[in-house]
Amino acid sequence: MVLTKDAYRELGLTDQEYKNILKILKRNPTPTELAMFSVEWSEHCGYPRSRKYLKLFPQTGKYETLVGEDSGGIIYDGMAIVFKMESHNHPSQVEPRQGAATGIGGIVRDIFTAGTRPIACLDSLRFGELSDPYNKFLLNGVVSGISFYGNCIGVPTIGGEIYFNDCYSGNCLVNAMCIGIAPREKLARGKAVGIGNTILYAGAKTGRDGIGGCSVLASSEFKEGEEEKRPTVQVGDPFLEKCLIEATLEALDTGVVLGIKDMGAAGLTCSTAEMAAAGEVGMHVDLDEVPLREEGMEPYEIMMSESQERMLLCVKKGKEKIIQKIYKKWGLEAVKMGVVVKEKTLKINYKGKKVCQVPTFAMAEAPVYDMPYLKVQSANIKVQSIKQPKDFNKTLIQLLSSPNIASKKAVFEQYDHMVQLNTVVLPGGDAAVIRVKDKKWGIAATTDCNSRYCFLNPYKGAQIAVAEACRNLVVTGADPAAVTDCLNFGNPEKPDRYYYFKRSVEGIADICRAWELPVVSGNVSFYNESPKGAIYPTPGIGMIGIIKDVEKRCTADFKDDGDLVVLLGENKEELGGSEYLKVVHGKEEGPPPELDLRIERRVQKACLEGIEVGVIKSAHDLAEGGLAVALAESSLFGGKGVMVSLTDRIRLDALLFGESQSRIIITIAPESIFSLQDILMINRTPFQIIGKVKGKKVTIHYGEKKIIDLSLTKLREKWTLQL
Repeated sequence: MVLTKDAYRELGLTDQEYKNILKILKRNPTPTELAMFSVEWSEHCGYPRSRKYLKLFPQTGKYETLVGEDSGGIIYDGMAIVFKMESHNHPSQVEPRQGAATGIGGIVRDIFTAGTRPIACLDSLRFGELSDPYNKFLLNGVVSGISFYGNCIGVPTIGGEIYFNDCYSGNCLVNAMCIGIAPREKLARGKAVGIGNTILYAGAKTGRDGIGGCSVLASSEFKEGEEEKRPTVQVGDPFLEKCLIEATLEALDTGVVLGIKDMGAAGLTCSTAEMAAAGEVGMHVDLDEVPLREEGMEPYEIMMSESQERMLLCVKKGKEKIIQKIYKKWGLEAVKMGVVVKEKTLKINYKGKKVCQVPTFAMAEAPVYDMPYLKVQSANIKVQSIKQPKDFNKTLIQLLSSPNIASKKAVFEQYDHMVQLNTVVLPGGDAAVIRVKDKKWGIAATTDCNSRYCFLNPYKGAQIAVAEACRNLVVTGADPAAVTDCLNFGNPEKPDRYYYFKRSVEGIADICRAWELPVVSGNVSFYNESPKGAIYPTPGIGMIGIIKDVEKRCTADFKDDGDLVVLLGENKEELGGSEYLKVVHGKEEGPPPELDLRIERRVQKACLEGIEVGVIKSAHDLAEGGLAVALAESSLFGGKGVMVSLTDRIRLDALLFGESQSRIIITIAPESIFSLQDILMINRTPFQIIGKVKGKKVTIHYGEKKIIDLSLTKLREKWTLQL
């Protein structure tokens, strides 16, 4: 690299950041140092524009928490449950198959470097409208990448979500979540410790793929000619990753690995600087020892490369051969490339020359910025101005066939969700459930976010995302335990975009604190913009819950003819931000539905208690499409029809398709009604008995009038996403 006057700008550094580097070093940086600062201080790695608000998130909750590492989690019954969600948006827009595949690879590495075995993945995806052939190409490429990588490494993809909106045309979102588990005593830390101990490089060789991925690609907006950024997308090898999982877990079992970190974003720069800073030590590194797969690589390229399937280990001095032998057995390289030193400096040599000498904390801790923000006012819709449909049968079919509501079976059937044989509630419902071997309890997991709500009101929309994630867990019989997030927003240097971020974080922090839900890990993805504009604010929520007895898990499908259908919660005249308003009337206006945290908690608590005591036979959260869609879905899931009679004195379209919060439909055997009433009265939960499971049709009456009457055969024809 030739250090031109503006080289630092080409690497994504600002004038002020360059001045800060000069002040830290008290000299001009070398090309390698400049490149390293550019990636480590990028938004993707250092979070300089978001850290101020991320500190608002609670890190303690109802269960013992694990925080402070690349992934976080909780302790339950002596087991560490570690999980995290992370974005790979820009790489997937540029090269969908490899972008999505390496997104899976990266999040899985964050889990097993914690010492836990990866047991499940979920994905949260956003694309532009499928009427655009390129968006369909992106969808198929991303799905192919997820299935290719996940299936090969033997980690089941058990759930997730897919949404479509024109705001994602030009900048799709690919958020991946992974869960791992291990006895708590097997947890590993991402730090270098012990003066004189060895730093080992393990895994794949280093190439030029992914250079600048976190600074050039992930920390800037998409402009015209985005295909030029393809060289910054990594290339993954899932078979090598599978070997890396087994070798690393075996190495950690030896007890001689004192610290370990994935070479993810920023590659060797991130792993060396952050491990040294976390251990409050220094590190001397020799790049001549790094296994390379390309000739003539410069030292800055070696340090910036984001080649996949690589790890950095801190190993007890004199025990290196134990670890090298394990990696060799699995067909992987493990070479000594450095040593831990007392002086808190990262010193790097290449071909006998010193190419970097930087204080570890200066490199690892990006500056924190106080960004300006500007409140955004969204258009509010007047319900009275919306014309009601004449044919509610037609409207229900329209909604069920909407890509945002239609069954995603065509997608999740491409994923191996049964590998490891732990999945007991399959994809397609409210949340997935996996058993834990040799334990009575299990884990439920979900990802949720309605970005339209967040666009209309970021504080309320973000809180609804958390509330819905909780409901999705509760209806399976799980107690919501902890949160990971993936915060996807536009350019933070634009005050209106930053307002969305600020208010979304505040909303998440407030509801999580109120409900004792720790935010144990997460990711911020800024600069999600294309020439068309910014995406809708999309603060994705990943959440896990504990099912105390996995045999008592609940599902959304109607079970038996004659069962009573009960609605928990209240129907309100709310249409703002609804899928109905978008699909039928072409409007995306607000306000979104209200969220009463007290009623929400009562509904959830009553539902969970009813499932745990065995009163509730099925439970389904009401979300996009409202009551009519939820009834149709539960009928379609189980192949059982339903007959419902409604009496609420509100507009019929709001009653059927409005998206009022804090609602769950449940079914019970008729003889269980008094037991259910006791639970509901104790929890002061609003409810009404609205019908019964019957036949092979969805029939809804309003008073004496039959307003919906459709066979399950007819509904099923329209209820499938077409790829």
